[in-house]
Amino acid sequence: MQKIIPAKLQPGDEIRIIAPARSMAIIGQEAKEIVAERFAKLGLQLTFGEHVDEADEFVSSPIESRLADLHEAFADPKVKGILTVIGGFNSNQLLEHIDWQLLQKNPKIFCGYSDITALNNAIFAKTGLVTYSGPHYSTFGQKLHFDHTLDYFKKCLLSSEEFLVEPSLHWTDDAWYLDQNKRTLIENEGFWVINEGSAEGTIVGANLCTFNLLQGTQFMPSLQDAVLFLEDDYESRPHHFDRDLQSLIHLPDFAGVRGLVIGRFQKASEMTKELLTEIIRSKKQLSRIPVIANVDFGHSEPKITFPVGGSVRLEAKNNAVTLLITEH
Repeated sequence: MQKIIPAKLQPGDEIRIIAPARSMAIIGQEAKEIVAERFAKLGLQLTFGEHVDEADEFVSSPIESRLADLHEAFADPKVKGILTVIGGFNSNQLLEHIDWQLLQKNPKIFCGYSDITALNNAIFAKTGLVTYSGPHYSTFGQKLHFDHTLDYFKKCLLSSEEFLVEPSLHWTDDAWYLDQNKRTLIENEGFWVINEGSAEGTIVGANLCTFNLLQGTQFMPSLQDAVLFLEDDYESRPHHFDRDLQSLIHLPDFAGVRGLVIGRFQKASEMTKELLTEIIRSKKQLSRIPVIANVDFGHSEPKITFPVGGSVRLEAKNNAVTLLITEH
């Protein structure tokens, strides 16, 4: 299938906010005001799906409502980019109902992370459209320490130039939405080099437990010539990450994987560099490929934006890393 790279965002473009997982009802007014101000400074106009505020017992909405907003966003020629409200647990409910031909005929930027991983990878697998793992609408509601996240959002979605991914100086793992003025910065020790080597390939993956929901289905992208980007949240302890990664390795086309890039673990996951190294080196299939970790994506802040279906070059040697997004 031919790869489709959507047009980059331009000043004046309309961005549609949709809620394919949890509802807009979960977002506080202060955060909404900060989001509006941020996008105004970017020169981008926000509009909202008709059903974004619906909320059921799962703080989500019916499949029909979520699907309608997704289809309307792709069908509307005025909409140049689509941003998800937040993550959740049920984006994969939509997959068998999506009009894939509609999406393929109306390519545009689609961005989100966490549970949105199911949509990111399924869209690429079914249509060839490159999508983006990056901040939600809700992520833009942070009052402080947002510069690194915003910088990579602009590098990936407002420019076509290749860009280097470099580690942030600090990171946070606090519930920022509870107290916007009380943030705890943690010094970033940079990328962890677990296996040295070099690789080029197509980026697939993102949130590991969500990505694994696609295994054995028509919505799973090929792993041939892939560089896997993987992360998980605080619920994933080292033993969970180990077995979830092992599940991917058992796939027949895992032999085609060329490299592995792992996002930052939240503190509650209790993952350490030593434990992760032990997990990686216990799997002989990974010994042939470069593996780096502690990259700025996942469920802590800041987070980069990267293209699912885009291209990357990875070089890791002597604890020095070059991570270059070459096509997005």
